[in-house]
Amino acid sequence: MTSPPRIYGAVVDDQTRCVHYHSLRDVIAIKFACCRRYYPCFRCHGDSESHPAEQWLEGDVDHLAIVCGVCHTEMSIRSYQSVTHCPACAAEFNDGCRVHAHLYFALAPSS
Repeated sequence: MTSPPRIYGAVVDDQTRCVHYHSLRDVIAIKFACCRRYYPCFRCHGDSESHPAEQWLEGDVDHLAIVCGVCHTEMSIRSYQSVTHCPACAAEFNDGCRVHAHLYFALAPSS
């Protein structure tokens, strides 16, 4: 069995919640394109890194860049953007995260 990916930043529990976002549904971490490190949110990345955050590009949608904090399953950007719950354990994701999607993904809007 492989160990779960390391989550960087101001994590407050073992399900990837952080000091900035810690509701019951805040259970994903995003691998940032710039440093390839998982952070719970853009604020954690900004507080921890000395470089600016870079967005994943449209051609990157098949990269494993999201991890479910409940079961530690990694999923592609494409997969994450098409679900509201973890496909492996059914944990509900915070739909409000879509408001910040432009900070992580430089992708064409869904139709």
